[in-house]
Amino acid sequence: MISTGWGQVWRIYLHPRVLGMLMLGFSAGLPLLLILGTLSFWLREAGIDRATIGYFSWIGLAYGFKWAWAPLVDRMPLPLLSRWLGRRRAWLLLSQLAIATALIGMANTNPAEQLSHMIFFALAVAFASATQDIALDAYRIEAVAMQLQGAMAATYQAGYRMAMIMASAGALWLAAAFDPTPGSYDYNSWQTAYYFMAACMSVGIVTTLIIREPEVSSNLELNAENERLGREIVLRWHINARFSDMLIWLYGAVVAPFRDFITRFGLHALLILSLIAVYRISDVVMGVMSNPFYVDMGYSKDEVATVSKVYGVIMTILGAVVGGVLTAKTGIIRTLFLGAVLSAATNLLFVWLASRGHDISGLVFVISADNLSAGIASSAFVAYLSSLTHTAYSATQYAMFSSVMLLLPKFIAGFSGEFVDAYGYAIFFTGTALLGIPVLFLVWKVGQLSFEPAETKIRTPEHVK
Repeated sequence: MISTGWGQVWRIYLHPRVLGMLMLGFSAGLPLLLILGTLSFWLREAGIDRATIGYFSWIGLAYGFKWAWAPLVDRMPLPLLSRWLGRRRAWLLLSQLAIATALIGMANTNPAEQLSHMIFFALAVAFASATQDIALDAYRIEAVAMQLQGAMAATYQAGYRMAMIMASAGALWLAAAFDPTPGSYDYNSWQTAYYFMAACMSVGIVTTLIIREPEVSSNLELNAENERLGREIVLRWHINARFSDMLIWLYGAVVAPFRDFITRFGLHALLILSLIAVYRISDVVMGVMSNPFYVDMGYSKDEVATVSKVYGVIMTILGAVVGGVLTAKTGIIRTLFLGAVLSAATNLLFVWLASRGHDISGLVFVISADNLSAGIASSAFVAYLSSLTHTAYSATQYAMFSSVMLLLPKFIAGFSGEFVDAYGYAIFFTGTALLGIPVLFLVWKVGQLSFEPAETKIRTPEHVK
């Protein structure tokens, strides 16, 4: 146990792996907005129609399907790299290099002339970024003892939010600074901005090369049980001996994590997954059209960068702090409910903002309320997902939950551009608020369930503590 003295508590943030997580969090947070929010601003300025921008948001579905290859990242070694760096660091380095390369590809593509090329490179960034998330979640859980997990999560979030400022406000500021004609579209300014973003991935690459691979003892009892069940399946179906070892491995890597979740929660697993699938739906669907909305309302890149991307992220961090306090004081479910109410209600403020046109003070007010509520909701939601995850299958199960969280909202968000073209921004924002009503019912139903929490003890060698 770590001493309860304040000096000792704060000293955990000087742990090398905790400090390293700040840099890795930056690497994880950088790609997301470069293929979603910032890219949508670029596309709209390049003259791409709103319907197409809406469909572009489906690129984010790559994060929603990462559960499909999470077992491979969790268990499969990479030739040469795994021997040199270890399993977690090998996948981290490979994904980070792929992200940087694909961002350079985006920088060399003018969407006004080569939209299909932009789709390809953005998809490559999304796939590599989702892979990095899988490997990083596993590293974060395995790298330190339980006493340091809170500090790891805190530094990860701090690095992630700093990267979001860089990928949004930083990219917009750079594009504006190198734009010789602010009143019209200039491809070269966006190219410069994305070159710089690709260079920023060196933060994660260098960190991955410096940090040490986690030293985690395997769960022998669990591995033996998974192997026994796998062999039962092989014998029952009379499978050829040549394939038996591969199928037993696949059972432990792919089937066992999902079987564990269903076993622990039974039929109520469907209710829990339903809540996960729709909890962030109001924010995600609305978010796709937020940047095109700013452009259409006449806000400049500098104004959006300052108000939405810097001030807004700061308000999100503040909201996350408030959400953490509320979760500790009132419980996860009550904070989940409050976050769902606020996330839906604040979307209605954009209806008011749409009626005012170019209004900086109105933008500041709306962004403050919206991002504060998003921070509260996110803090409670992460705590809830963590409570559902069994540490024996942390990477795969967390990938499953975060994938389910994104699939339906991202799919619906793809039609947001067509909806705005047909009905306008005011009705669109009202509709996104109404999408949050079923969430309240699901939170209430899940709050009536009572389960034993998932195993939280991580078997970490003493020298890592």
